[in-house]
Amino acid sequence: MTTNKIKKIGILTSGGDAPGLNAVIRAVVITATRQYGWEVVGINDGFEGLLDETKLTPLSLEQVISILQLGGTILGTTNRGHFVFSEERPEELADPTIADQAVQFCKNQGIDALVAIGGDGTLRISHELEKRGLPIVSVPKTIDNDLLGTDYTFGFDTALTTATNAIDNLRTTAASHNRVMVVEVMGRDTGWIALYAGIGSGAHVILIPEIPFTVESILKQIEWRDNTLKAKFTLVVVAEGARPVGGEAIYRETQENGGMLRLGGIARWLVTELEGTCNHDVREVVLGHLQRGGSPTATDRVLCTRFGAEAVHLIAQGRTGTMVSLRGTSIEATEVWKVVARQKRVPHNGDLVQTARGLGICLGD
Repeated sequence: MTTNKIKKIGILTSGGDAPGLNAVIRAVVITATRQYGWEVVGINDGFEGLLDETKLTPLSLEQVISILQLGGTILGTTNRGHFVFSEERPEELADPTIADQAVQFCKNQGIDALVAIGGDGTLRISHELEKRGLPIVSVPKTIDNDLLGTDYTFGFDTALTTATNAIDNLRTTAASHNRVMVVEVMGRDTGWIALYAGIGSGAHVILIPEIPFTVESILKQIEWRDNTLKAKFTLVVVAEGARPVGGEAIYRETQENGGMLRLGGIARWLVTELEGTCNHDVREVVLGHLQRGGSPTATDRVLCTRFGAEAVHLIAQGRTGTMVSLRGTSIEATEVWKVVARQKRVPHNGDLVQTARGLGICLGD
C-alpha cells in the first residue's frame, strides 16, 4: 500500500502496561498528521476495540501534544479477551473468526493500516491479522526486554531505573539492621531486569530464570560477606521466574478467574529457606507493579518517539508486517514472522553474566 492510498490509520496498546506507551502514541499522531496528512484513530482496550465501534477515538494533535511524560496509556489496554491462542495449537487463535471480524471491522471503519504497540502476545495477534490482509506495523513494548529483533524494548529502562532506585534505598536499611534483604523484581522467563538492576545497585546475589540456583550457594555468599568483609548484610535480587535447581518457578493462587495461578512468591520462599540458617534477620520486598508505573525516563521517551515516528514511515513505505527495532544506534525494521513467539534470554556466558561473576556476585549456581 502506497502513501497516497492511505487516509486513516489506527493505533492501539495491548498487553501489560509499560512506561512510554503515551510517548509512542504521541509520535505516531504527530508524524502521521503533520508529515502525511492522515487521520489517526485510537482504538481503546487493545485488540478488543476492533470488535466494538464505540471503542474508537479520533486523535488530534491537541489531544496528544502534552502526553509525552505521562505513564500508562490514554487508550487503555488489556491482556485478556477474545484474542487468545489455542492450547492444543498454540500457533493459532482459539477462534480464528475473531481475526476475520477484526480485519473486516477495520475495512468498515476506513482504517487502512494499524500501529500495534505491545509485547509477544501483541506480535502474535498482529501477525495473524496481517496474514488476513490488515497492514500492521508493530512497536515492541515490554519491561522485561525479552523480545528478539531489537536490542532494547521501551519500558525496560524505566523499570530498571525504578528497581535500581528501590534496591539503593533498601541497602541503607539492610546495612543499619544487619539484614539479608531479598528483592523480587519482574522477569517471568528472562532475567534482564534482575541482572541489570542487581549490577547497577551493587547487589551481592542475583538470581535469574536462565540459571537455576541452590540455597547453599546463597548461604555461602552470605557467610563469606560476614566473615571476610565483615559486611553483616546482603542484598539478594531475584527475578520472579527464578527457580531452584531441579525445581519449578513459584506460583500463587489468586481470587481472579476461579483461583487461577499467578507467578510470584519466590522472595517469600527464599526468606523461608534462609531464615534460621544464616544468623540474620531476613526480609523480602516485592516491587511488583511499581516497575510498570510512573513517568518514562528520558531514554525511554526518546526511544518511544523514534519508534512511533518510524512506525508511521514504514506504513508510508508499504513495509508492513514488520516491527520497529533498535539495532545499535539505528532504528530498523524487522519482519514479525522472524521474531514472533521467540524470546531473547540472558546468555549464560554473555558479558553481563561474566561481569557479574568477575565482581564476585553470586548467581546461585
